Amino acid sequence: MGKKLYVGGIAYRTTQDDLRQAFEAAGAVASASIIMDRETGRSKGFGFVEMESDDDALKAIDMFNGKEIDGRRVTVNEARPPERRNG
Repeated sequence: MGKKLYVGGIAYRTTQDDLRQAFEAAGAVASASIIMDRETGRSKGFGFVEMESDDDALKAIDMFNGKEIDGRRVTVNEARPPERRNG
């Protein structure tokens, strides 16, 4: 099973397909998603890419962390489990 990567600093115009295509340069992509604001329907500027293998995930971090995608410098690292919310 692969690793899920956090991708921050995504340009608002970048689509999920754009994100998937960019990360396919590092290896097989299982899924790519951009988090959208529920009220506005606009991108929140971050998302997640799940790579098919751990090796591909490490390669993607190496290739894209601190680099530009669609004119924005992105942050790419291994995703952490979501924090539990009080409520």
